Amino acid sequence: MAADKERVFEQVREVLVDALGVDEEEVAGVSTLMGDLGAESIDFLDIVFRLEKQFGIKIPRDELFPAETLMNNPEYVSNGKLTAKGLAELKQKMPHTDLAGFENNPDINKLGDLFTVDSIVNYVSGKLK
Repeated sequence: MAADKERVFEQVREVLVDALGVDEEEVAGVSTLMGDLGAESIDFLDIVFRLEKQFGIKIPRDELFPAETLMNNPEYVSNGKLTAKGLAELKQKMPHTDLAGFENNPDINKLGDLFTVDSIVNYVSGKLK
């Protein structure tokens, strides 16, 4: 990990420890916000607010965590899975996230697993460039 990314990771970890009340050791790059760190949808607003404050950046609604927009659009979801159009939209909205495993089984119940510490670090690093 480059020095810049390492610094961003440390600050993201600090934000998540404060926002979610988890221990520093629990926050690893591969940790999922919901599954591993116990975040709930209401926590995402707090996390975005804290990230904006920590890094001095603006994070538009649904840019970092676009699941809500996708799930409420019938063109993007069918039978509990993202459609090809939904996957294309997700890729466009989340270039900072590795979607390789999700693409094989785009179950909307697994969307939360895409929100990892690494995806936040990638997103913030991109914003800071």
